[in-house]
Parts: sequence; structure tokens; C-alpha cells
Amino acid sequence: MESLRESVLHLTFQMSTYKRATLDEEELLDTGSDGIYNTSSMQVGLQRGLGPRCWAVKTHVEKKLVVIVCVLSLALFICIMTLGLHYKESHPGMCLSEPCVSVASAVMASLDRSVDPCEDFYKFACGGWMRKNPLPDGKSRWGPFSNLWEHNMAVMKDLLENTNMKNLSKAEEKAQWFYEACMNETKIEALGAKPLQDLINQTGGWGLNGPWDKDNFQEVLRTVSAIYRTSPFFTVFVSTDSKSSNSNIIKVDQSGLGLPSREYYLNKTANEKYLKAYLDFLVDLGVLLGGSEATSQIIMQEILDFETALANITVPQEERREEMKIYNKMQAKDLSTLAPVVDWMPFLSAVFAPVVLNDSEPVVVYAKEYLQKVSELISNTNKSILNNYMIMNVVRKMGAILDQRFQDAEQRFLEVMYGTKKSCTPRWKVCVSETDSALGFALGALFVRATFSEDSKAFVEDMVSEIKWAFEDSIKTVGWMDPETKRAAKVKADAIYNMIGYPKFIMNPRELDKVFNDFDVVSDLYFQNVMNNYNFSARVTADQLRKAPNKEQWSMTPPTVNAYYNPTKNEMVFPAGILQAPFYNHNWPKAMNFGGIGVVIGHELTHAFDDQGREYDKDGNLHKWWQNSSVDAFNLQTQCMVEQYSNYTINKEPLNGKQTLGENIADNGGLRAAYKAYVNWIKKNGKESTLPALGMTNHQLFFVGFAQVWCSVRTPESSHEGVITDPHSPSRFRVIGTISNSHEFSEHFGCKADSPMNPKQKCELW
Repeated sequence: MESLRESVLHLTFQMSTYKRATLDEEELLDTGSDGIYNTSSMQVGLQRGLGPRCWAVKTHVEKKLVVIVCVLSLALFICIMTLGLHYKESHPGMCLSEPCVSVASAVMASLDRSVDPCEDFYKFACGGWMRKNPLPDGKSRWGPFSNLWEHNMAVMKDLLENTNMKNLSKAEEKAQWFYEACMNETKIEALGAKPLQDLINQTGGWGLNGPWDKDNFQEVLRTVSAIYRTSPFFTVFVSTDSKSSNSNIIKVDQSGLGLPSREYYLNKTANEKYLKAYLDFLVDLGVLLGGSEATSQIIMQEILDFETALANITVPQEERREEMKIYNKMQAKDLSTLAPVVDWMPFLSAVFAPVVLNDSEPVVVYAKEYLQKVSELISNTNKSILNNYMIMNVVRKMGAILDQRFQDAEQRFLEVMYGTKKSCTPRWKVCVSETDSALGFALGALFVRATFSEDSKAFVEDMVSEIKWAFEDSIKTVGWMDPETKRAAKVKADAIYNMIGYPKFIMNPRELDKVFNDFDVVSDLYFQNVMNNYNFSARVTADQLRKAPNKEQWSMTPPTVNAYYNPTKNEMVFPAGILQAPFYNHNWPKAMNFGGIGVVIGHELTHAFDDQGREYDKDGNLHKWWQNSSVDAFNLQTQCMVEQYSNYTINKEPLNGKQTLGENIADNGGLRAAYKAYVNWIKKNGKESTLPALGMTNHQLFFVGFAQVWCSVRTPESSHEGVITDPHSPSRFRVIGTISNSHEFSEHFGCKADSPMNPKQKCELW
């Protein structure tokens, strides 16, 4: 699934689209508004005497024609009914219900029948969809996830703008106020850059507006980190201790780059246009904040050079996948030895106020060598450059909430960075997304009540049980794993905790209000609301430090179109936002549901046993619980996948099979578990009816349904960014990479040995 860093179909989602269209048309007809039937023009015609004449005044010829038309109409109706009955009788295993016909139409529209599925299954399954779905203006990528998120945003917009709803909790009202303030563009434009300029002045200023020579590095570092929640140089946060999952702990990790990855800075030749666009963007921000073009150019170039130095000491993500190797637990006072340039105790006390810390406070460091090097880099860098860099971190974070000039500057940068066409994103979309980020569980309560059926929750719970069984049954036949580790793996799979739809507390107004009680929101000051959110988040983070991890705490809001597995809690989470078409529909054939949400469930389940998840036991503790022989065999098996995916290229750029290993393991394991669960469902329930017109078996439909979830289009720039930063493979290879490892796929599509989708060597793990 999509990475937690990131936060969000067209024809494959048409069933729900068709249903919404039907409802809209009925509403238009009922109200007499313009619709398919132009009722207003019909009324005008009747008033002018152009309506049908009475039977009594019709001529003999007219009467005869009317009778003939009626007889022919009746005959046609009888023929249609007879043909329908005959078709149904001759196809007794065919599903001809409205949902089946609709989804069959959507599936067919997405196919490209001119492509041999054994040659290129992604093009076969998605070629039609890609032809009919050019990339929308302003989007760098488009597919089922983004399309469904757009749908969910429209639902949230209606909920946030409906101020007439009764019995709202205080938290839900705050969500509406936050949205209202964000939509108040008149107020935002009137304030201009002043709110940010005031913050900069309060922090001590910077070199953009004149000579700067102060000795306040420690004070500025504390302010931008604790109050403005930025992470220059490094990041500090609170989360579950990986080796003691019943307690939270302070963690320290590398951070500080303005571009998505170190690769943008280090490979200057390949990324020249991105670096130039980034520098131009920084210069634009400097000018908007009152600096001259010349001064801004000098200062921003120094910042870019400093970030390049940071990139040089930043450890690549693919080298950080073994948490056992990078987990370093120490006391807070030891940080001073590791990185003496920072006054650590005053810094940590400010970030986690009002919690009182002492120098024996336990801390986990994930970037030990990096911290040593960044301390040296800070010591050897001019203090003016350091200050300008820290202030720019604040500017980058706050600029998006200022007036249109700042948003236009960012848009120009993103157009180059992600290859998007110029487009004016409606303000409401920005504000819905920001409200979801700030008060997503209050907004989620509104969303769940409006859209989510408890039947969906029960259905998905049943599917989770089916897929858990399939995964555990597969463990029995894994030849490379020793018996003792197999038993422990089954115990872990049994212990996985499922959270479906939404966290329970959001449906209790009192509990929901309690969570957001300290979050002050006003209806007309957007910048102030965002600052209040930072302060609120800081207090929540600090409060967690003295408490055990909360099992019911979610890392995604209910409307999110995504899912995740949390290794320290050994839990899977499936928000209500994804429990819709094209991933799931209660009225669809089980083949479609197992190929959609079933593979999603299998994917998250397999994360518990990927190269990172496997290091955690059933209780979420990081330690060695596998036998050495199984660890060695696992590494040998996974090397096959590293090599397989590294041989794929997109726009002549090779994928990084090591960086994407965990997600590739989950994709392969998820497909296999979901298919096995579907086969088992058939054994228990019997064969289900097939869809009309497709000419496919339901086994084939399973694989097509899986593939069409990943139909997508993307700009070359966005693809480049994905190759560099994304732990997931591009959509095309999420499909052909998994099905080319599936014996069952080749069997059901009759793929010859050594055909592109049926290579001799298959990478098999779970």
C-alpha cells in the first residue's frame, strides 16, 4: 500500500460512479431541473398546443398507425424478454444482476484485448483504462487511490460546509471552523506575509533583511523545533520502543533535506533542472518576505550548498532496513558525547515540555554516525548560514498557509518537480486536506456516519479471517523455514490485531471532545489555527512519553484511502476510506473482492513477515526469534526478489530492488494469500456465477481485478521521484512482478513456459 510518508480510478470504479449518476438523474427529474429529460421544454410545447391530439379527433389512418406501433412495441418487448430468458437459461452460471452488469462493463472498458495477457498483463488489464484516462491537469499521477480520495474529499467538503447539522460534538464543530478559516481567502490575502514575518522577527530574524550577526544558535534551534515543529539537522519524536513495546520512548533520527531525497543533491547532472527549480523557489520566497533579488540569491544558494553537505552525510534508506543494526539505546546525557554541538537537555526539555526530563532519560538513536557528522558540519559552518537554514525550514513549512503569492511560487516549483501541468487547484480541496490533517478524527466521525456501513466492517473481518488462514496454511509448506520458527510465525500471525473502519472513540462525542479539548480553533484566523495545531500536537506528543502505547491510536484518519501494518503493535489498520469500490463492494463477485481488498489485506498481513517486520515478535518487540538457519534461508530467498525488481526499468531508469524489498515481499505474499483464500472460499461455498460478456473464468477475474486496482498514469518527473524515494515499486511492476511469480496465474491464463509473464525462475517466499 502507499507509504506512510505520503499521504492519495476511473473506469474500474464505475460501479459506484454509475450508482451516483443514477441518483443524480433521479433527483433532477424529481425536481424538474435540467437533466436527461428536458421537462421544462416539454411543458412549453404542451402549453402551445403542440401536445398529442385526443383519440376521438384522430383520423382513421392515425388510429391505425397507433395500433400498429403498440402491437410492434409489445412484440419487441416479448422478444427482448424471451431472449433474456433464453440467454439466462443457456448461461445458468452467469450473474446478470445490476451490480454484476455494471462492474463487468467497467472491467471490460479497462481492458486492452489486443494485448496477450501472457506477454504484458499490465497492458492487457489496464490498456483501455490508460487510453481513457489522460493525466488530469495539476496531477502528477492518477489512479484508483487518487480518484477515490477525490471522491472522499467531495464527501468531506459537503460535511464541513453543512453548518445546519444538529447534535455535532464540539470537536466536529472545530473541524468546520478550521475549514471555514482556511476558506476565508479575503482574510488570508489581507494579512499577506505579515504572520510569518512576525514569527521570524520573534525568533531573532535572519540575514535576508540586513546584516545579521548573533550568537543564538541554541535558542533558534529550540524555537524552530519545539514551537514551529520543524526538524533541521535531525528529528526528535516519541513512539513505541521497538525493544520494549509496552512503553514509549524518545527517538532521534536523521533529517533536514528540503528535497525528497539525498539523490537529488548528489547526482547533479541527472537532477539539474530540479535543483534549479528548487533554488528559484527559495529565492522567490526570500523576495516575497522582503529581501532583494540579489541578497535572496546569495542566501538561498548558501542554504542549498549546506543542504548538499547534509545530503552527503545522510545514510541512504536502503542501508537502514535492518533495524537491529541501527537501533542504539542510550541515556540523554550520552547525546552530548555523540553530538556536542547541541545543548541536548535544554533542547529536549523545550521540545517535550511540560514533561520534566533528566539526563538519564532513555533515548533511541537511529543515526549514530550521522549525528556525529552533522555535529562536525554544524561546528564548521558559518553561524549566519545555519540561522538562515533554520529559518528557511520554518518558511517552507508556513509558506503554504499564506497568501496566493506564496502558493503560486510553490506551484511553479511543483510543476517542474513533478511535471504537472498548470492548474488552479480549488481552494476547497486544499482546505479539506488540511482539515483532515489537523482534525482528521473529528472529521472522520462525520465521514463514518455519512458513508460507512457496519456490514462492510463485518464483511472485511470475515475476509481477514479467511486470508489469515490461507497465510498460516502456506507457512506449513514453506520449505526453507525450520519447524520451530514456523510455529512461532503462526503464533505471530494469530496474534495480529485488526482495526477496521475507524477507532471506536470517535463515535463517542464525549471521548472525541476530550481528545481535542486543548485544540483552540477560531473561524477566521487560519494562520493562528495552524499554529495552535502545532502547539496542540507538541503537547500530545509530550504526553505520550509518560504513557504506554495506546492500542486504539491510529496513524491514519478514517477517510484515508490506504492501509498499514504497525510492527510494534502487531496490528493491521484498514480505514473506512479504502473500504469502497474498486477495492470492495458487497454485491460484487467474490473473485473481485478477493482480488481487490483481499490482496490489500494479504499485503498488510505479509508485512509482518517482510525483511523488516519479521524482526518483531508477536508482542511487537524487536529481537532475534528466528533460528539462524531460517534467517539465512530467508535472506537467500529475498535476494531473488532484489535482483528481479532491480532488472525492471521505467523511462530507462533502473528500480532499486533493495529499497523496495519490503513492499515487493508484501505484494507477492498478499496476492498468494488472497488467491488461496478465494480458492478455499469456493471449496466451502461452491462456484459463483461469472460476469457477462467478459469471457473470463472467475479465477482469471481475480487476477484482472487485482491488476486494475493499480491502473495508473504518471508524469516522467513523478516516476523519477518515485524511483528515488518510494519504497513501493511503480504500479506496472507491482502487477507484473507479482503475477510473474505466480504459478496459478500462468495456469489460468495458459501462459507458455518462458513467456514474459511466466519465467522459469520464480521468486517465492510466503
